Amino acid sequence: MTRPPPSKVLTPLVLGTAPFNTLYNDDPFSLPSVSIVHRALRAGIRAFDTSPYYGPSEEILGQALASDRVATEFPRHTYQLLTKIGRIAESSFDYSPAWVRYSIKRSLKRLHTDYLDVVYCHDVEFVSAAEVLEAVRELRRIRDVDNSIRYVGISGYPVETLAELAELVLRETGEPLDVVMSYANFNLQNTRLVTKALGRLQAAGVDVVPNASILGMGLLRGQDVFDWHPAPKGLRDATQKAVEVLRDQKNEKLESLATRYGLESWIREGSAVGVYGHPLEATDGAAAKLSDGQRLGVTVVGVSNVKEVDELVAIYREVLDDVVYSDEKLSTKSVETAELTKLVRSIFGPEWLDYAWPSPREGWANTLPESHYQLLREQTATTTTTTGKTGGISVIATEVRGLAA
Repeated sequence: MTRPPPSKVLTPLVLGTAPFNTLYNDDPFSLPSVSIVHRALRAGIRAFDTSPYYGPSEEILGQALASDRVATEFPRHTYQLLTKIGRIAESSFDYSPAWVRYSIKRSLKRLHTDYLDVVYCHDVEFVSAAEVLEAVRELRRIRDVDNSIRYVGISGYPVETLAELAELVLRETGEPLDVVMSYANFNLQNTRLVTKALGRLQAAGVDVVPNASILGMGLLRGQDVFDWHPAPKGLRDATQKAVEVLRDQKNEKLESLATRYGLESWIREGSAVGVYGHPLEATDGAAAKLSDGQRLGVTVVGVSNVKEVDELVAIYREVLDDVVYSDEKLSTKSVETAELTKLVRSIFGPEWLDYAWPSPREGWANTLPESHYQLLREQTATTTTTTGKTGGISVIATEVRGLAA
């Protein structure tokens, strides 16, 4: 089946659902997920990013999309779903074909859909290059066999690793990755995605490069940084100083500046690996001004409540007016953003500007519990008994035998 390139299909603003998880919210099931999803769709956001690793995120998102309030107004073909395979827990990864198939089957069920628009190999820096190649090949096989996957990509933190693997996949398979998602590497504090990897990703034939976590996994929120966050103390201290300087001298919030910077800058910097889809297409009349040949960088932004959706949409519309639709070279707001950005980056200084924390951390090791292998064995038995299938997304028994006794 011939597919258009993802740049012709995907949209430039993606709602991230990592906050539908205990890492960001103590009780994610208490979040107003139906209202969040409905408000986002009503505002014109047409894509949702999730992962099995994000705790109950897939389930919560799927239930919201399947709710009467959402489903009656927004059927499946009106939005895109992007999820991941491979990462199971903080120290547990499985990129084997058997687990890839099981994970896809489970995601389809959780998300109440029969196809996934994009599937990433999640946090590729934690496994070997051979494992990534094997998983990419299996995802493409599923794509070609039953069309339950439309596009295949990888995601991770070290941008050099993303570039190396994109080059490897092209070299070994003759087919480039469709999408490569980077996170926390293009924001107020760190622009390594552009300086260290973007050219290599383009040369490796990658069509779309979404930029996620423009607040650096919460580092740039302007609040206390989460205990689990990998940023060292010096970087945390510099961030807090930036919060105070912006507040006291400029009457500005770091989070607002970081959000605008991330959206505005990546629309421009990521345009070569962006998409042609109209932003906020459902309600944005100004989208008609966007040239059919103009690409916009893709940004993934997570939210935890309806207010954050509204704030995101308001900033994004303002950015679009300034960057895309305005006849002026730079609006007053864009000039102000540039000046404040220069101030904040001077506070980070040479020690913390473009600093990237190690991933994986020193001493990290992949550990899969026996319960994981037992789950695969049970799935194999169930699949063999009920369907007898050996293709598509069914788990093949011979690929589970010998994994663990």
